[in-house]
Amino acid sequence: MSLALPDDLVHVVRPARGTPEGALVLLHGRGADEHDLVAFLDLLDPHGRLVGITPGGPLFLPPGGRHWYVVRRVGYPDPATFGESVTLLSAFLDALPEAAGVPWERIVLGGFSQGGVMSYALGLGPGRPRPAGIVALSCFMPTVEGWAPDLEGRAGLPVWIAHGRRDPVIGVEFGRAARDLLTEGGLDVSYDESDAAHHVDPRSLAQLPAWVAARTGG
Repeated sequence: MSLALPDDLVHVVRPARGTPEGALVLLHGRGADEHDLVAFLDLLDPHGRLVGITPGGPLFLPPGGRHWYVVRRVGYPDPATFGESVTLLSAFLDALPEAAGVPWERIVLGGFSQGGVMSYALGLGPGRPRPAGIVALSCFMPTVEGWAPDLEGRAGLPVWIAHGRRDPVIGVEFGRAARDLLTEGGLDVSYDESDAAHHVDPRSLAQLPAWVAARTGG
């Protein structure tokens, strides 16, 4: 299946099994690519109610694979490359409602590591549409000059945060800080902390299908 989406970002589309009732966009982590989370589409949407899209990051950097931004310090993406990816992803996602025939309020944004950071950026950024929900796995709320989350008008927005206490790449304190910030901002935060390292805990995956379905009218 192909959708009339901008070709600035490579992407994989997993079609819905019938008329799409919404969309699920999953963004990969550092050094992976657009194929990395394709299997997660079926895991999180086992009945195929949603059209699934997995874009690939625009940058190729050491040690390999695709990236969304240059990492100089955990928690603080490089402003130039972060901004460029936000612009590209914004144009890509803004074409999705018409291309897939689903409204923004039925689109869940999610990602792992760098992809989770970009999900925050696109779901909470100033001037961005309000999605159905955000899934943030093993990531952080970005601190970038010229960007800050705009929480006004997002009261009650569902956000699922999962983080491992043994994460050696992005410490669990980043997940806790995002939880606290969004909870204080009035968003509907579900927080799942486990003994996982820098990977997705299978327990979170087991709980997420019902959460995604509820956000998209299932």
